[in-house]
Amino acid sequence: MNVLNIYLKIKIMAGTKMIISRKGISKTYTKLLQAASEVFAEKGYRDATIADICNRAGVNIAAVNYHFGDKETLYKEAWRYFFLKSIKAHPPDGGVSDDAPPKERLRGMVTALLRRIADENNKEFLLVQKELANPTGLLEEVMREEIWPIHEKLEALVRELAGPYASDTKVRFYAISIISQCINPMVARNRQKEKKEGKDAQPGIFDIEDYANHVVRFSLAGISAISDEVEKG
Repeated sequence: MNVLNIYLKIKIMAGTKMIISRKGISKTYTKLLQAASEVFAEKGYRDATIADICNRAGVNIAAVNYHFGDKETLYKEAWRYFFLKSIKAHPPDGGVSDDAPPKERLRGMVTALLRRIADENNKEFLLVQKELANPTGLLEEVMREEIWPIHEKLEALVRELAGPYASDTKVRFYAISIISQCINPMVARNRQKEKKEGKDAQPGIFDIEDYANHVVRFSLAGISAISDEVEKG
């Protein structure tokens, strides 16, 4: 089952209005999602218009109302659609088995996240960057629905690494630290590429495997050091 079919199944289960019995429907639906992600990523939610999106998609302006109902829903579903595409391209476990040692599973999760952010076809992070620059609050719920299960899995792995004495707060801090090590430099890397490495460009991360190994080593050392302090204290 391809990403579009998975996505449509999710929306049908959620009760979203759509008709998929004719081939042209899903094609128009996909065009709108693609165009919306591009326009929202370029202009942000507030400055993007339905007319811009429909012109980019090459469809009638009434198509947005038919498939999504309004601009808000299109915004949220465009993010969700590309999130699911990125997850399919870069599975959160990085292809590492659940039976692998914790260190290897952490490396798999870190590498997968780095590759998702670095993927030039991935629109989800572009949309999030625009949202952070000019918040609307519209993506909070949909992001929580899709991202939280992945975050919970990371916290479970971190708890396994930190040991039985780690508090829920510490585990949460460890997970946030790991994610931050991945997101911040990769966003800077993408911006640097956009600037064609001008004189003001900051050093970027271009060897993902090497950087993933660094994040894992650094994180494990930090978790171990703090855990030792807790046990001794």
